[in-house]
Amino acid sequence: MALVERVPETGPWAQLYGYSRAVAVGPLVLTSACTADVEAKPRLAGDAAGQAREAFRTALDAMVHAGAGVSDVVRSRLYVTDPAHADPVGRVHGEFFGVVKPTATVVIVTGLFHPGQLVAVELEAFRAWRDID
Repeated sequence: MALVERVPETGPWAQLYGYSRAVAVGPLVLTSACTADVEAKPRLAGDAAGQAREAFRTALDAMVHAGAGVSDVVRSRLYVTDPAHADPVGRVHGEFFGVVKPTATVVIVTGLFHPGQLVAVELEAFRAWRDID
């Protein structure tokens, strides 16, 4: 069993900047910030809730690849570029995690990597030791 497992990022910056989409360390799984980008271009312009849905799907796909699921998520961080986005993004968070109820932090930032990005999310999960291969 490997103590550290990396889920590769396929975007154009991963190799250049040296990062993984997610890293599993023992029972912990951590994601990088995920957005609604496709091939380095923001999707769903002006739609913070839509971007949040895509970002959560990307983050959760990485979690699943690392052996964790939505019920294992214990912390989420939501980065939004405008305080007005906090409510719609928070509601999308509730769609994914309303039953699980991880800790959650909303951070208002002045900008993300691309001007069209309104939302980025990070997740942390705890998977039981018995589930680690």
